[in-house]
Amino acid sequence: MLDAVAETAITTAELVEGIGLQMREAKHRLRSELPKIYSQDLLNNLFRHPYTRIDYVQNELAITRQTAARYLDTLTERGFVEKHRAGKSNYYINTPLVRLLMTVSEET
Repeated sequence: MLDAVAETAITTAELVEGIGLQMREAKHRLRSELPKIYSQDLLNNLFRHPYTRIDYVQNELAITRQTAARYLDTLTERGFVEKHRAGKSNYYINTPLVRLLMTVSEET
């Protein structure tokens, strides 16, 4: 039982460290490449879940739908996220975060 708890703690620590590193790297890139759209709220939105949507960004940043769509399209063009369409909705996937989540979970 204690081995399982220790293993889970190690995995969690690796995951937290990896997410922190990715967030710092994304923050520096956003600030240097896209200073007009950078905000801590936008960065948090990109890392809160492995994906985001226009309405999530719109609500969390208190901006118009058009501005949120423009932000996400710009982030897609710069390689921060990948845009995928499912039905009538666009999903913006944070692929480095997904890759980290998959890698850490496979190691256990």
